[in-house]
Amino acid sequence: MFAAALDWPGWCRRARGEEAALECLTGYAPRYAAVAGPTFAPGPLHVVARVPGTMTTDFGAPATLGPGDDEPLPSAEANRLVDLLEAAWAYFDHTASNAPAILNKGPRGGGRDRDGIVDHVRRAERSYGSKVGLRIASESPWDKQRHDLAQALRAGAPGGAWTAPYAIRRLAWHVLDHAWEIEDKSS
Repeated sequence: MFAAALDWPGWCRRARGEEAALECLTGYAPRYAAVAGPTFAPGPLHVVARVPGTMTTDFGAPATLGPGDDEPLPSAEANRLVDLLEAAWAYFDHTASNAPAILNKGPRGGGRDRDGIVDHVRRAERSYGSKVGLRIASESPWDKQRHDLAQALRAGAPGGAWTAPYAIRRLAWHVLDHAWEIEDKSS
């Protein structure tokens, strides 16, 4: 089960059962605060919806629209959420650049080392482009790829299979999950 904070993209954790997922989410609040900055003040958690998962959820990735995800984002909210996604990207980049090339092995993420994780995140972000209505060339520099994604999401992801609110939350979750994996495997 995943617990995801709809207002804080990337603050999403999973565990077996609702209570455990909420507890895990709460436990990651200090880590998320390092990304979101001083405006992050979540207060008590309130479950606003329960949605069924999919095979992707069973695999280990959040894959279901939440409440309001099919509504267009007001411009100010789109900018706030994309700013948080960009903060997650910056956090990942900083984490990866300061991590050793060879990471500890173990159950969290198996045997991938830093460069394998970085390459996986880059490829995933490129493939997510098609989900928001973009075609990103495989030779696009990573900063341009991210810029184009951010612009499409600020514009509401027109022509994409994923809505902007869901896409922002999914992209931020993915990059932070791997940033935290790198941190966990670096110590």
